[in-house]
Amino acid sequence: MTMTISPGSGVRSLKDRLLGRPLPLPGEPRAVVRLHDVTKTYPNGRTALRDVDLAIPEGDFVFLVGPSGAGKSTLIKLLIRDELPSHGSVFVDGLDVARLPRREVPKLRRRIGIVFQDFKLLPRKTVRENVAFALEVTGTPGRRIRPAVDRVLALVGLTNQADQLPSQLSGGEQQRTAIARALVHDPRLIIADEPTGNLDPLIAWEIIQLLLRINELGVTVLMATHNAEVVTALRRRVVALEEGRIVRDEPRGAYHHDD
Repeated sequence: MTMTISPGSGVRSLKDRLLGRPLPLPGEPRAVVRLHDVTKTYPNGRTALRDVDLAIPEGDFVFLVGPSGAGKSTLIKLLIRDELPSHGSVFVDGLDVARLPRREVPKLRRRIGIVFQDFKLLPRKTVRENVAFALEVTGTPGRRIRPAVDRVLALVGLTNQADQLPSQLSGGEQQRTAIARALVHDPRLIIADEPTGNLDPLIAWEIIQLLLRINELGVTVLMATHNAEVVTALRRRVVALEEGRIVRDEPRGAYHHDD
């Protein structure tokens, strides 16, 4: 199905959603992510993605699954412009990633929040400082940083831990800090790359519930995972990769194909 990208139609920021501001009048469906006929071949001759077509509309929650080496990491790298496609087109929030001038790459990345398996927090900065740093490096005026940080810390349940260092936090709290950092610049898309891989099952479910809550606020979520239990239990959209190809795209899928 081809989806028309219509910048500005029916779009409101995470800040607007948290403050309860009304949704603009609806327009055409908007694809936050669109890949058309994408192939990625590395210089050593290995083809990581083959003929990939994918559209993710605003507000979708998508699990990206598949065995190691299937192409999940390459797909994510294309979305954040760590890599460029060898063939085909990649659009993120209406921006043609391959044609984006290098000076505009930070603009693209401000529209994407990324959450990693290993948190990637700055160890000598507090929770508040880690989250604020994501705004400081983009030149956000100081008067706007504190309110934005306070909002996302409240959303992820870390208001009381704001002045603690990462070493004082549990694994779940560290991942919540990473999610707050990903959210603070009001992204159009959250990419969560194995966000529960280092967490025990109970804490993993808490992180998934938080991502679902963020999705309910209208933020598009793409989550790469090997956690079959979570994927099968939630029955959200599942995009499965094998040997660089999309072999399954189900609106209410399980981790493994239902026979």
